[in-house]
Amino acid sequence: MIVYFLRHASAGHHLANPAQDEKRPLDDQGIEQCTHMGRALAALDVHVDAVISSPLKRATQTASLVANEIAFDGKLQRTPALRPSARMEAFRELLDGNAKLEAVLVVGHNPSLSQFLSLLISEGASESSVDLKKCAVARADLSGRMGILKWVLTPRMVQTLSATAAKSSRPKTLRK
Repeated sequence: MIVYFLRHASAGHHLANPAQDEKRPLDDQGIEQCTHMGRALAALDVHVDAVISSPLKRATQTASLVANEIAFDGKLQRTPALRPSARMEAFRELLDGNAKLEAVLVVGHNPSLSQFLSLLISEGASESSVDLKKCAVARADLSGRMGILKWVLTPRMVQTLSATAAKSSRPKTLRK
């Protein structure tokens, strides 16, 4: 199974009230990050059988925006197994429940999302091998209970690649 780990995009500052923080939406930068990341994933020909998100608003918005860019037409699934405080056991259950799928996109939060990825690629030896930045995505290929990290894309990398591509596609002017 291929698992794409996507941390939610920029959503401003943490709110002290937990109930309000769960409803915190993406900010303008976060919406832009999702568009660019989704287009980058589409350019990489990423296709998924399921998009599974934390139930928190910033994660579901990230999942929806990126899913739209990669032309995913299924229904977004929400699960507490991707909340910020989720445990690896719940994430393993999520993976086991989707084991028949070829590829899934999971959208969540740190510290849990980076911990899950780290534990999978280190055979359980490290919870901190990877630190996903906001709106970063990592591809891990799973075989049984072990994963191999294939690549990681950050919003800064995608933005740089987009700017470089835009420059190279502009018509060249002749100097006299």
